[in-house]
Amino acid sequence: MPPEAPLEPPAGLQHLFSPEGDVAMSQALAQRPLLAFDFDGTLAPIVPHPDDARIAPAVAERLQALMRRLPVAIVTGRAVDDVRGRLGFEPSYVVGSHGAEDALDPQASAAYAQALDALRTLLRVQRPALDECGVWVEDKRQSIALHYRQSPERERAQALILELLSWREDEVLRIFPGKMVVNVMAREAPDKAHAMQALVARSGVRCALFAGDDVNDEPVFISAPPHWLTVRIGRDARPTQARFYLDSPAETALMLERLLARLA
Repeated sequence: MPPEAPLEPPAGLQHLFSPEGDVAMSQALAQRPLLAFDFDGTLAPIVPHPDDARIAPAVAERLQALMRRLPVAIVTGRAVDDVRGRLGFEPSYVVGSHGAEDALDPQASAAYAQALDALRTLLRVQRPALDECGVWVEDKRQSIALHYRQSPERERAQALILELLSWREDEVLRIFPGKMVVNVMAREAPDKAHAMQALVARSGVRCALFAGDDVNDEPVFISAPPHWLTVRIGRDARPTQARFYLDSPAETALMLERLLARLA
């Protein structure tokens, strides 16, 4: 069987390791930006089971070195406590549950968690059907993820998830897909774009570099001012509003190395 042809990025989207990308990195670093990263699929490769995801020690070392020069944030779909143990370093900021979990605003975070209580009850009732389809429910308090990567019948599992959630996609909940997962959070909860704007203000900078790989990172790409540097991780034809792309988390590690070299 011939090897599969490499996936092509969306038309017009340039690789960060290009002359244009080099200029964009230099311009961003000149503004002393906040450096912000998604976790899964960006700093750590996607793995069959989310519990196995970790940042490579070399990547953690580069992030720690960058923190001596610039603020570094992790903006992830995971819960804050969950992701902290997978990093290998302590970032300046961590925001979890796609923007809904902010340790500096526990009252709001608690309200976003409470908005999911009715869904939690439904999922407990429907647990036998979910188990039969191979759906794993991950409750992160401020968001709930329904994973079907391990399901032997992914289309059936996804259809069951969407059927169960259809009655709740209203003024109360926001439902959005990811890579072999369906995410649910309170509709009024902030997304990653709101989280990034808040982090930029909190850190006292004007510019940010943000790298992410999934649908829930697109709000950041869409809302980013022109002087921000936005990078989509993953070479495929999915449309994106990011300015540049990298092929994989392995190239994210190379980007960190180049950032360090430029700062030095």
